[in-house]
Amino acid sequence: MKYLITLLSLGLILANCITLNAQETATVSNEIPKNYKKRSPIYDYSEKNLNNTDTIPEFLTQKNKLKITGTIYESDGVTPAKNILLFIHQTDEDGNFELKRHNKKRYVHHRGWVRTNEDGKYTIYTFVPGSYIYGKELKQIYPIVKEPNKPEYKIETFLFDNDPLLKGKCRDKVLETDPQRILKLDLKEGLWVGTRDIVLGKEIDSY
Repeated sequence: MKYLITLLSLGLILANCITLNAQETATVSNEIPKNYKKRSPIYDYSEKNLNNTDTIPEFLTQKNKLKITGTIYESDGVTPAKNILLFIHQTDEDGNFELKRHNKKRYVHHRGWVRTNEDGKYTIYTFVPGSYIYGKELKQIYPIVKEPNKPEYKIETFLFDNDPLLKGKCRDKVLETDPQRILKLDLKEGLWVGTRDIVLGKEIDSY
């Protein structure tokens, strides 16, 4: 009898230890990193397993729906780059950044993340951003890239071929430096489609 009681006691103790360990693990996994507010938004994704396709919030309700596809290459411009994290954010269709707040950190609502697979390809479903009504800003989508074992870095923004502000010396400069930035859109079944390939290390931007 004493043996049975001892076994039951040990079982209860072991069960309690397992429960406590699970709770501690959950607490640690849900902790907010110390650098959360200052770190790049590229690390703020909520999905555990990112893939090479993502959809920007409110995609379905926008007028000018847009599908962006492309391939990310290694620095040689030939080898597809796998496991590359690409983050984008943008204005709404009126040209304003819609800001939200999470854990006391502000962020741009219209954003998304993709991670390339073995073929280096990515697809993002979003919409054509607007131009700020009181300024002369081009329509742009802002990207950040993260290579494995390297710090994240910003690359040149996505631009739009039919943007009336993309003209003259501005257009000439883009065409000379990185024409891939300019998305030439085709309308297919109510969806604008554009392509941009990215070569790692070749399009670093300091904006």
